[in-house]
Amino acid sequence: MLGRGVADRLRADPRAPLVAPEVAEVAQSADLFVLNLECCISDRGKRFPDPRKPFFFRAPPIAAERLAELGVDAVTLANNHALDYGPDALLDTIEHLDRVGIAHAGAGADETAARRPARLPGLRLVAVGDHPAAFAAGPSRPGIAYADLRGGEFPDWLSKAAAPAPDEPVLVSPHWGPNMLAEPLPAVRVAAQRLVAAGATLVAGHSAHVFQGVKGRVLFDLGDFVDDYAVDRKLRNDLGVLWLVTLDATGPQRIETVPLRLDYCHTRLATGADAAWIARRFNELSEKLAN
Repeated sequence: MLGRGVADRLRADPRAPLVAPEVAEVAQSADLFVLNLECCISDRGKRFPDPRKPFFFRAPPIAAERLAELGVDAVTLANNHALDYGPDALLDTIEHLDRVGIAHAGAGADETAARRPARLPGLRLVAVGDHPAAFAAGPSRPGIAYADLRGGEFPDWLSKAAAPAPDEPVLVSPHWGPNMLAEPLPAVRVAAQRLVAAGATLVAGHSAHVFQGVKGRVLFDLGDFVDDYAVDRKLRNDLGVLWLVTLDATGPQRIETVPLRLDYCHTRLATGADAAWIARRFNELSEKLAN
């Protein structure tokens, strides 16, 4: 999330570091670096007219350049902040990403564009969001690739997009479930099973803002990477992981997690007691999912 406090920092100092050098080094060591971009990137737009929506995230255009400098290859946009400042800001986001060479999936100028996967070297990236329905792209309306996964919907377009092709692993990245839950809801677990059954090589979810466990080829929630969020001392959303996945056409061959400490608008490696807490928590959550 590069809006709000992170955006203020970037406006005040466009060169302000978002992550520590050692975090950037680990991320850049991967063949592909993929993130969920939970904001729009634009100087335009008006807040989406929903009186129930408490948070609106918009980053300045320099944010796209900073992502490119970090080595980000692709971002997913199918989330509940892509349209925070309306369709103009969403289309600006896509333009800024295109300008710096970052691929994207999960949102677009219309329904067809929003559902279109991103093609990366040796990988197809599919993105879908299960909230809010009001952000769904239409035949001639900008928005996100939406599916009511919470309500049990599993549309044909998503099943086809998740189906692998020869020598082309498929990463499906859903924005699913509510915020601040340590474990996935039953509906999320059912949706994960259906994505795997459809053929997804790897499923990497997000939305909870805390990392969750792994079961088979499903990473239920990646957690956060950079943000300005208030810290929940029980859920410890100030602690996260950077996921390193070795993937081939048959599925994940190795999953490694690098512990992170998310300070205000800046992320560094976690050490000591923080790293130990992350390891313990991750193992506990994954063991629960296995049972």
